[in-house]
Amino acid sequence: MAKVKRVPLIAGNWKMNLDHLQSIAFVQKLAWTLKDANHDFGVDGAEVAVFPPFTDLRSVQTLVAADKLDVRFGGQDVSEHESGAYTGEISGAFLSALDCRYVLIGHSERRTMHGETDEQLARKVAAALKHGLVPVLCVGETADDLEAHGPSAVPVAQLKAGLAGITGSPEIVVAYEPVWAIGSGKAATPEQAEQVAARLRETLAEVLGDDVAAATRILYGGSVKSSNIASLMREPNIDGALVGGASLDVAEFASISRFSKHVGT
Repeated sequence: MAKVKRVPLIAGNWKMNLDHLQSIAFVQKLAWTLKDANHDFGVDGAEVAVFPPFTDLRSVQTLVAADKLDVRFGGQDVSEHESGAYTGEISGAFLSALDCRYVLIGHSERRTMHGETDEQLARKVAAALKHGLVPVLCVGETADDLEAHGPSAVPVAQLKAGLAGITGSPEIVVAYEPVWAIGSGKAATPEQAEQVAARLRETLAEVLGDDVAAATRILYGGSVKSSNIASLMREPNIDGALVGGASLDVAEFASISRFSKHVGT
């Protein structure tokens, strides 16, 4: 597999937090903080993206466009359907029209609270790609899964299922989020995260080929904070982070985004 220098991605999932006015203030402050710190949004720094609630996306889009901010944004979910009688659903066309770059698919909370299946998530991945969105496909195991099947078995199975029917050279992002670490305050060790990330990249090569596998960014999510991001990012197969609670604190999220300043320390 050819080596590719991937642009790191630090993404903040705000879940059901922050209304549109709070999101505007947050994105402004985040952008200013990173600008003042001379943050490199390219391969030597990190691309930074936020995932606000659907009701905030238009406000964030207007701000980012008007102020020409380098912060990217995306939706927290997407419908598998194009349009029609699907109350509460948001289509890929709607997200694309709002200039969303990314969309989360298969977050553990969607899988557990909304009963989303691997088959449904594969249709959502296809819907995102159809509309030019980059799907951030979330995979991860519970503590029971880990004990019963060992590391990587469940995430690998979820990845294969989520990519069913996908061909060619799509741009996707894979987020490994061990459910047992989310919100626990205790992240997976860099070695644990790297073991799974490496296996996920091998699976990408099996399903979509070496070139896609080499180019695809694999994120780690689960109790990520500024004190552990550098050690995670030293691992060769970890290309960024999907940040939960810590992404609601501007200073902390900006510090996580600037991990490259600390990797060598």
